[in-house]
Amino acid sequence: MFLEKEELQSSIYQFQLDQITEGDDTIIEMAIASAIEEVRSYLDINNQRKNSDGRLLYDVAAIFSAEGSERNPLILAHTKTIAIWHVIQLCNADVIYESVKERYDRAVSWLRDLASGKVNVSTLPQLDPEGENPAANLPFRMGSRTKFNYE
Repeated sequence: MFLEKEELQSSIYQFQLDQITEGDDTIIEMAIASAIEEVRSYLDINNQRKNSDGRLLYDVAAIFSAEGSERNPLILAHTKTIAIWHVIQLCNADVIYESVKERYDRAVSWLRDLASGKVNVSTLPQLDPEGENPAANLPFRMGSRTKFNYE
């Protein structure tokens, strides 16, 4: 798995996690799965034509199948932040809510910038921009017929 429960300890104390979840690891697993899906949703492209504008297309499957030191540290850190946010929503026991909310907002803002192409991470695996149908990525062309005259 891309992110394990034990790795959350770099962002939140274990006693805080235990206090919030009452020792139920399934809550943490659900929060991690939700965080991975949220980060994945920012990195996945959708099929709108406006997204074929030349921005980098990331290989999301390769990003989240990486393990250990092969994982991108920045994506991992943002995924941890979002996972903690999902846990904190359950209870605010001994955690400063505002700081977690602020870190979550920064992570989401950065992921939006990454998705829009304002920020690029050169170490993330990328997809071939041509894809399966290179003709679908051609620029949009617009025009009209030549003017008709009754002469």
